[in-house]
Amino acid sequence: MTANSRCSAAEPPGLETQRREIESLLRECELRAGDSWYVVEHRWFEQWKEFVDGGDQNSSSFPGQIDNSDLFEDLDSYHLKERLVENEDFVLVPAEAWHKLLAWYGMVDSQPPLERKVVDLPSTLKVEVYPVEVFLCLHSNMENVITAQFSRTDNIRECFSNFLIAAVCFFFNRVCVCVCVCVCLSQTVIMETRNADGTWPSSRPQIMRNSVEDQDSYRGQPGVCGLTNLGNTCFMNSALQCLSNTPPLTEYFLQSSYLEELNFTNPLGMKGEIAEAYADVIKQMWSGRHYSVVPRVFKTKVGHFASQFLGYQQHDSQELLSFLLDGLHEDLNRVKNKEYIELRDADGRPDQEVAEEAWRNHRRRNDSVIVDTFHGLFKSTLVCPECHKVSVTFDPFCYLSIPLPVSKERVMEVFFVSLDPHAKPVQHRVVVPKAGKVSDLCLALSEMTAVPPTQMVVADVFNHRFYRIYSDDESLSCILDRDDIFVYELSVLEEQDQVLLALYLRERSHYRDYGSGSSSYGTTLFGHPLLLNVRRSSCSQEELYNLFLQRLPAAEPSESTEEEKEENKQEEACSPSPPPNEQPAKRRACHKRRKSLFTIQAVNSNGTTERGTGEGGTQPYVAIDWDPDMKKRFYNENEAEKYVKHSSMEVPQQQATVQLQECIELFTTVETLEEENPWYCPVCKKHQLATKKLDLWSLPEVLIIHLKRFSYTKFTREKLDSIVEFPLRDLDFSGCLLRKSLSNGEPPSCYDLIAVSNHYGGLRDGHYTSYAMNKDNGQWYYFDDSKVTFATEDQIVTNAAYVLFYHRQDKMRKPTLANPSTGPAPSRSANDITSCKDDDAELGAASYVTMETD
Repeated sequence: MTANSRCSAAEPPGLETQRREIESLLRECELRAGDSWYVVEHRWFEQWKEFVDGGDQNSSSFPGQIDNSDLFEDLDSYHLKERLVENEDFVLVPAEAWHKLLAWYGMVDSQPPLERKVVDLPSTLKVEVYPVEVFLCLHSNMENVITAQFSRTDNIRECFSNFLIAAVCFFFNRVCVCVCVCVCLSQTVIMETRNADGTWPSSRPQIMRNSVEDQDSYRGQPGVCGLTNLGNTCFMNSALQCLSNTPPLTEYFLQSSYLEELNFTNPLGMKGEIAEAYADVIKQMWSGRHYSVVPRVFKTKVGHFASQFLGYQQHDSQELLSFLLDGLHEDLNRVKNKEYIELRDADGRPDQEVAEEAWRNHRRRNDSVIVDTFHGLFKSTLVCPECHKVSVTFDPFCYLSIPLPVSKERVMEVFFVSLDPHAKPVQHRVVVPKAGKVSDLCLALSEMTAVPPTQMVVADVFNHRFYRIYSDDESLSCILDRDDIFVYELSVLEEQDQVLLALYLRERSHYRDYGSGSSSYGTTLFGHPLLLNVRRSSCSQEELYNLFLQRLPAAEPSESTEEEKEENKQEEACSPSPPPNEQPAKRRACHKRRKSLFTIQAVNSNGTTERGTGEGGTQPYVAIDWDPDMKKRFYNENEAEKYVKHSSMEVPQQQATVQLQECIELFTTVETLEEENPWYCPVCKKHQLATKKLDLWSLPEVLIIHLKRFSYTKFTREKLDSIVEFPLRDLDFSGCLLRKSLSNGEPPSCYDLIAVSNHYGGLRDGHYTSYAMNKDNGQWYYFDDSKVTFATEDQIVTNAAYVLFYHRQDKMRKPTLANPSTGPAPSRSANDITSCKDDDAELGAASYVTMETD
């Protein structure tokens, strides 16, 4: 389909027919592997639904041509933005529905239709929003690259056969045979030839050096080694650096103890491949010979065994850490044949007896260096709210996920537009309830402005138009922090005689738009729109013109002709100094003698289509169309766009601070199970919303604490940026352990910090780094992908801290090397390339296709 045919639209059926046909297709079309679905920008689709729901062909909500502009990073490559969210950024429609919408409305010129295939994943069918883009090059010649894009539903062997036809001559007539491949989004597929000794060039991590001269001469501190970002893999690098600086685990691999314990037969394991790939990375990082290594093979292995990490989208460092610890455990499990063990409830037995039994049972099935190092035990107590049955179990854990106190309030920034046309919009910062309504926002703003909340209306302004006008009872969760929210002061009128009017500002072009098939002028929206309360009985063109003239900001002449200057002199002679309240009257009298500054036109909600007076829904929209010359002379656009800041914006936002101890206490607080996760009571014989309490019983040598910064409730999804004050030394759990007294031979419960995984950014994006203390010299370092720098202890506690690693003091050894200077040090990075954002990754994402040549 050509661009022109996409833009032109056929005569559509009636709105009710459109609505019925599309809704039927959305309801009845099921996902079938290989079928095509289409991505449509969410705002456009919502606008279309509003349009057809109104049942009026001239409705103010006419959506216009299909426009997916907001989904693209840029309009040159048409690459989709990363991490788009379904039903928030886009909707998916089946092919038949798409073709109908395209025929009825057309598509913005040159935009490609976003056709996507349904893929059959191991546990579900899913529309593949991000297709696979592959870059093919030779391991020995990575400068020459060929690009291809295809779906995961495509036959990989046929796809690569076709792909390689064009590459045969390009790559020096090499004949290649694909042996195995795991292809993911935005990967570089590297063809390699087997070495003479039967090994592959990619069997070890690649090395990044600053220069050729450094290849054999560099000798650095073992463990002080960066990890190259392969493309959104900072989450993986952060987790790896924390584990790399966990002494008992790293020494286990450096001493090659893992070789005797690889479990190749464990059905829950990964045939030893994860353990071997991890060992290779650790040995390279601790060789002391490299600035940075490229963990590409390790990344490919992770994606092969955990499909959630396929491709190169951003993920969570704690989720990767959880998978890796479990994978290493199963690959190194000393138990070859796991026996079946029936779990028993406490049934009133002493805690000590039940805990020892639970730990013995756990070790009978799970025995590895991971269990030795990271596993502890907590007590879980459930109480039925109906029969009061108490169920006590002791469960092992590999890390603690502890909650942060969640504030019930939210800070919002809004612009207040008063009735005074000479007053600029004022930006305010207000505190509102998180689960509140729009009326709560108006109430909070009322306390700052002294304007009654009943005289306020709240709107989301986007691209010079109203994206949404909110009612008082709508939830504040509908408003995102990134939205531009304007609150308008309204005139007080009799309720039965008032109507809320939305006003757009448009500039007419100098030439008529004959190409569109009409003789009307083209228009362009500009400036901030307005919301006004007007009398239904006073909506004549003349009355509206005078009203708008009064309300327009900066509507003063910017330049005058000689004739106008003479007229002004005559007026000034009549009234040398009119008071401020007479200025609008003077301006109107002045403009009556001149050409009208603008004309008034009823329009749709987007301000793009004109309609007749009286048409449309309960919310009327009008536009004032400025003649370009009049706008230039009588409207100061730069001045009108300015705003001022309220004193509330000058007060720095208080950074919430909590103690780690508070979070741990919150972890052990009694809570009621949610409706989505009830407990089956063996006495009542039904699911109950029982109360649950967790208590710490025994702690491991290395304690991992995951701070649950990502909060998901019925009302909000947010990242909690509170500063958690955690100690670097002497974290004492003796007061938190349920078992207060320790018998002889049992370890103490005092810990020192050894590593931190940091997350910077929000819910849908961000960057991961880490702090870690080198086990040999006791120096702290900051790891930012391939960049490594010295760190001081006062830098470590920040609101970015996400996962904490603590080592029990009785197991810590003194550093064997002198601590280097803690002053500023030059960063050690691969080719001096650093990355603060994953979008600027140093190397393209890559996987390997093993190839053999004849």
